[in-house]
Amino acid sequence: MIVAERKCVPELLDIIKDLQNLLVLGCGTCVTVCLAGGEREVGIIASALRMTTKLNDLKINVEELTIERQCDNVFIEQAAEAIERNDAVLSLGCGAGVQAIAERYPEKPVYAGLNTTFIGILEERGVWTEKCAACGNCVLHNFGGICPVTRCAKHLLNGPCGGSKEDRCEVHPDRECAWQLIYQRLKNIGQLDRLKKITPPKNWKSSLAGGYRTIIREDHRI
Repeated sequence: MIVAERKCVPELLDIIKDLQNLLVLGCGTCVTVCLAGGEREVGIIASALRMTTKLNDLKINVEELTIERQCDNVFIEQAAEAIERNDAVLSLGCGAGVQAIAERYPEKPVYAGLNTTFIGILEERGVWTEKCAACGNCVLHNFGGICPVTRCAKHLLNGPCGGSKEDRCEVHPDRECAWQLIYQRLKNIGQLDRLKKITPPKNWKSSLAGGYRTIIREDHRI
């Protein structure tokens, strides 16, 4: 899932200080799961902004709304009336959601209330870890389902680096060496021979090197 974290209230206040009517818009998917932008967080941020604006002698009306997904026009439509009657939208969605709303309403200011951080998983309650860099050319099948691009501190495709000690990463000693994990995983599934193959330098054109990316599925187009 996409993992994000909330911006601090002073930063949000600086963004909205010149407004009169503000819609705080939440998203009911990824950012809800990571406790950053769901209905609960919309209520917390909206309440904090009301108190902060009052303390700073600012008169800003704050409206709250959460939709299922901000990156989907079908759900954005459900917020149409609320968006129209406010001066701006403070989106508690990921960066894609913010831009989807901004594109749908080109004359309406849309501001990001979150910092979109990474694609990751929930390790334990309150702890999320990055697992995928969305590089556009997945090599997980070669490494036992463990991504060296994301999980190796040096992003090595032909590791290990030689600096690890007792299965600990040289850069982050509090973490397991990604290549130790890859070795153990391949050993467990009987695929250690994969490590004999030299992985060529990664072609970053499938990532951000060539600007934004688009996927077109002709079989789904109308």
